Amino acid sequence: MSRLGVIIGATLLSILVAIVPIAAMVYATWNSAVGLEQRRLHEIAGRALRRADVSYQESLAVLKSAEASRLPPCSAAHVRRLQTLVMTTPSVDQMGYFEAGKLRCTSWGAFEGNVAQPTPDHVTSDGAGIKVDVRPQATEQRKVLSILYGSYDTLVDPRRFVDVIADPQVRLALASPDGRLLSKQSGIDEALLARLLREPGEGLDNDTLYATARNNEWLAIATGPRTALAATFRQQAWLFVPVGLLLAGIGTGVVIWLSRRRLSLRGELAIAIRRRELYLHYQPIIELETGICVGAEALVRWQRPDGTQVRPDIFVPLAEEHGLITALTDLVIENVVSDMRDLLVQDRSAHIAINLAAEDIISGRALKSITQRMAGSGILPQQIWLEATERGFLDADRARTMLAAARRAGHSIAIDDFGVGYSSLQYLEQLPLDALKIDKSFVDAIGTESATSPVTPHIIDMARELGLWVVAEGVETEPQLAYLHSQQVQFGQGWLFSRPLPRDAFIAFHHQRQQRYGAAREDMQNPRSVPIEQAGAEE
Repeated sequence: MSRLGVIIGATLLSILVAIVPIAAMVYATWNSAVGLEQRRLHEIAGRALRRADVSYQESLAVLKSAEASRLPPCSAAHVRRLQTLVMTTPSVDQMGYFEAGKLRCTSWGAFEGNVAQPTPDHVTSDGAGIKVDVRPQATEQRKVLSILYGSYDTLVDPRRFVDVIADPQVRLALASPDGRLLSKQSGIDEALLARLLREPGEGLDNDTLYATARNNEWLAIATGPRTALAATFRQQAWLFVPVGLLLAGIGTGVVIWLSRRRLSLRGELAIAIRRRELYLHYQPIIELETGICVGAEALVRWQRPDGTQVRPDIFVPLAEEHGLITALTDLVIENVVSDMRDLLVQDRSAHIAINLAAEDIISGRALKSITQRMAGSGILPQQIWLEATERGFLDADRARTMLAAARRAGHSIAIDDFGVGYSSLQYLEQLPLDALKIDKSFVDAIGTESATSPVTPHIIDMARELGLWVVAEGVETEPQLAYLHSQQVQFGQGWLFSRPLPRDAFIAFHHQRQQRYGAAREDMQNPRSVPIEQAGAEE
């Protein structure tokens, strides 16, 4: 992803991350407010159940008391007894006595009409019957409830069953458990009420909140307007919305941090490695005696999507510092095998060198990676040289173990940039090495009065005494080449021969040198194979 893409993506993601928590908290606030209002309505419906139980139990007590009376039916004493029971029971408006299924007398006195005993619409667990929509003919009152027990009934105003002190906006209804409406308050939504009588529950329907409560005898329904949510929502918002703002702030901060990390050089490098955007150039290695190209040092290159180049001496140390070097080494190995497979199979005298970082040498994992990548490629182990700087030898024991294993596998080992690190004869004596590469700074000093000028012949002599091949890095002038040739340095690389080349250009260069100088080599003894490297900085 380009830098502009990261910025645009981070901006959009920041907006999204800011909006989502706030929206989620608003949604949670709304749900909480709805839940609270539904619980409040459920509690009011529960109070209506308890109020209905009280009214019912009062009527049942009166009926049982009358049933237990031994007074002559409809006598003056019997009527007075009924009147007393009505007067002392607030929920009962009238009582009646039935004989042979007909009304004989009421708490008002004897009755001469032809009124049949009501058939209950619902029978309670106590054995009492409840009949709705009864119009008492004795008093011409509006429709009431009739509660029947034995030979008696009581008439009760149904409003007493829902006579609950509640929010004036709340509307109540009472029904039997099977959905027979017993009483309702005015203003309740008829369509909603009909549905709740069939399917009790709680929720939000259009502009009305509702909840129900039930027991063995009653079903209570409570409804309220949606507008009641406003105050509850504002109250809950003080709890939820600040949490949403906090989460939005944290999320936005994380996005900014991640985007800055991605926009940092380290983040860009990690993305480039993961997407295999880095590529290789190959620095030819020349046999100085014959002039032929015997191989190359693989140098990793990084070009950003905007076309700018990042120098290897910047991004390679960055990869080492931030734990990306193993992935970078794997990428180099993969590209070397892919790029040079055909060349190395066709020319068994050619070699490619891969540079190893200190972490690669200490862990030993690079050798496993090389072995896996080479499997089935046709490339021979001796055609892949491994180079390491002196920093990789600080843990000498582990370095020795890894390098010895690499040599047993057939690879040759070179010490790179010799003389600029922790140069010591002990490295050359104790480690399993095949070649030594003289750092460019010592080659630059050839023929000058530089303080490092006398060091170059000593390095060459040291390598010769230990039986190591010598590769001179950074050869740029003819006098440098002449001096190295006079010192019997076997190999050189540098801009005098060629700059680092892309894959196809290097293959063409290699073939050209083979054709031009190949005959001279055939007249000489075939020299020992040459070292070659990896992902270091261009000389």
